[in-house]
Amino acid sequence: MRNETSSSETTPLRRPETQSTDNVAQTNRQTTVNVVNNTHSNNNNNYGDSVEVRLQEGDSTQQQQQTATMDTNKRILCRVGLDVLILLCAGFPILLFFLLGEPYKRGFFCDDESLKHPFHDSTVRNWMLYFIGGVIPVGVILAVEVLISQNKAKQDNGNSTSRRYVFMNYDLPDWLIECYKKVGIYAFGAVLSQLTTDIAKYSIGRLRPHFIAVCQPQMPDGTTCDDSINAGRYIQEFTCQGVGSSARMLKEMRLSFPSGHSSFTFFAMVYLALYLQARMTWRGSKLLRHLLQFAFIMVAWYTALSRVSDYKHHWSDVLAGSLIGSICALVVLCAQRQGKMIFDVSTNRIM
Repeated sequence: MRNETSSSETTPLRRPETQSTDNVAQTNRQTTVNVVNNTHSNNNNNYGDSVEVRLQEGDSTQQQQQTATMDTNKRILCRVGLDVLILLCAGFPILLFFLLGEPYKRGFFCDDESLKHPFHDSTVRNWMLYFIGGVIPVGVILAVEVLISQNKAKQDNGNSTSRRYVFMNYDLPDWLIECYKKVGIYAFGAVLSQLTTDIAKYSIGRLRPHFIAVCQPQMPDGTTCDDSINAGRYIQEFTCQGVGSSARMLKEMRLSFPSGHSSFTFFAMVYLALYLQARMTWRGSKLLRHLLQFAFIMVAWYTALSRVSDYKHHWSDVLAGSLIGSICALVVLCAQRQGKMIFDVSTNRIM
């Protein structure tokens, strides 16, 4: 009886038969499958997140590139527009002088021999003047900058570190940027030189050497310079008969000082000579640069001399115009080089 009682009392303390080895193994397998499934699902979620992040980064990069391109386009357009506006503002007074300007009306002496020269057509016509001051400088600057750009590209071997300009998804070449800068500065200096000349012309109103031949002055009493009564008299009140003279000729006869042809051609040719001195670095022959400089200066010199021989200006008019053009060219180039030096020192770059 005691044995049965003790065995029955100790039986509940043993492991239940339901928690056998097979059940434990099955439980472990289920746990392992759940862990693997969770891990796989987590990996799938991470892969999707990474793809989404990469897509977002790609979209943001494209947006930044498009924004940078748009900013570059806007910046270039604003810069060009501002330069054109400044150039028009400087040149607008010249147009006003040409259309509405009235030169100062000064008197004359009938026996002034310097005013009795005949009228003569200009040796250097207006179209020649525009060719000298427009086509030649732009052509020379374009040729020199293209050659410099090609030589620089050969030396860099495609590893150029210069600043890039992009416009409408097109990478602008270096020679085009340099031509724009040089031609723009040249045009601005030419406008200022011409404006300085016109201010002097209309303020002084000096009579040209062919004044009497073009004006054919008549005094209020009906007499002319052929009458002896007007000899030695300073004539202030008179009217121009102007037989065979146009209205433009009657206005131009009072615009002798200084010479516009001389100032314009000297500005163009002196600017070109100094430009070649600074930019032309061809090692084939140093004499070629000096030959071109001499030829340019001689073009301006001949133009100035022709204004005297054609009786368009007095010698002092030509001298003053030549000085105005030369000084304007020197000032423009010196200011340009000084600006480059300051920019180079501050940022170690030259625009």
